[in-house]
Amino acid sequence: MPLYDFKDTKTGEEFEKFMSISSKEEYLKENPHIITIIGSNNQAIQDPVRAGIRKHDNGFKEVLQKVHSRAPGSVLNKNHNL
Repeated sequence: MPLYDFKDTKTGEEFEKFMSISSKEEYLKENPHIITIIGSNNQAIQDPVRAGIRKHDNGFKEVLQKVHSRAPGSVLNKNHNL
């Protein structure tokens, strides 16, 4: 079950709850003054490299270059900026 971030529009309070998707939907129907927000725990879900937060280290780039050099016809250099 995921952790969801909510905001109470009446008080401005932000809080999180651990619940299933169906429970979340029911909770929001019963509490129309509560909205879902994107909080800090949702940022950990995405890949930091693809999000541009972090770059591949040089060791990983070296491994990719070796794979490319040993794989004839590889399009690695066309798809990735090493």
